[in-house]
Amino acid sequence: MTAHPAVHPVATMCRVLGVSPSGYYAWRKRPLSTRARSDVELTARVEVVHRDSRGTYGASRIHAKLAAQGMPIGRKRIARVMRAAGLQGVSRRKVRTTVRDETARPAPDLVDRQFTAAGPDRLWVADITYVPTGAGILYLAVVLDVWSRRIVGWAMASHLRTELVLAAFDMALAQRRPRNVIHHSAQGCQYTSLAFGGRCRAAGVRPSMGSVGDAYDNAMCASFFATLECELLDRDRFGTQADARLAVFDFIEGWYNPRRRHSALDYLSPLMDERTAGIGDRPVPSGATIDQGGAISLSPSGAVQ
Repeated sequence: MTAHPAVHPVATMCRVLGVSPSGYYAWRKRPLSTRARSDVELTARVEVVHRDSRGTYGASRIHAKLAAQGMPIGRKRIARVMRAAGLQGVSRRKVRTTVRDETARPAPDLVDRQFTAAGPDRLWVADITYVPTGAGILYLAVVLDVWSRRIVGWAMASHLRTELVLAAFDMALAQRRPRNVIHHSAQGCQYTSLAFGGRCRAAGVRPSMGSVGDAYDNAMCASFFATLECELLDRDRFGTQADARLAVFDFIEGWYNPRRRHSALDYLSPLMDERTAGIGDRPVPSGATIDQGGAISLSPSGAVQ
């Protein structure tokens, strides 16, 4: 009735709805109930968190963020308020890119689907996905630390040659300087190449590879790609490859690593989780750059060029 007084007379709407005009006007003047006022305030807070999450958070992550801010509101109530405000999180889809080299000898599977780690830099997982742009496809290679879910190395290029995964791997080595870490990947030709195997031996890294055609053998990396796709790639269109590189950089280093809350980390972000465990920030060494191919380049000594 309040929304249509210019379309229908109030008296007519009251008669159709079976209410008295005096009752309607009395209701208009009546203040909101305590619960209704609380819902209005909660909706405003939820909208702020949802906007800060780039429109990606659902009720569970908003519940965790508000709890961290000192607002212990029930998750079901947050879900109800989100429905009323027309807010929702995003859903995921799957992508597969790597191709096996039938002539190459894969590394043994040292993980056997046990994607857990007792501490940082004990187990890394790695894979490649693609980023569509108006100027052609870009490929993104990442290295993820299983313990904190942090992306510790990544690189982008317009090709799928071994240099792409080597750039991501070298970035991870420069950031973390691990000892005896396991590097688990699919049996893509980039990871079974002689160049990648030699780099692992030189760095003291133990390569590991899952079985062919089994999505569960690298599920954690696939989960990150699904997050990237539904929270960035499915929601934006990039006219140029430069736009895509900047957007992916902002997503990984400005959002996913430092701020995005992860259900497997008790709703902390990867960086928050590492700080909670007393691990300080380990940024890329000064001088890091993204070249025209989109990859972080490193010298053989490990210094970023």
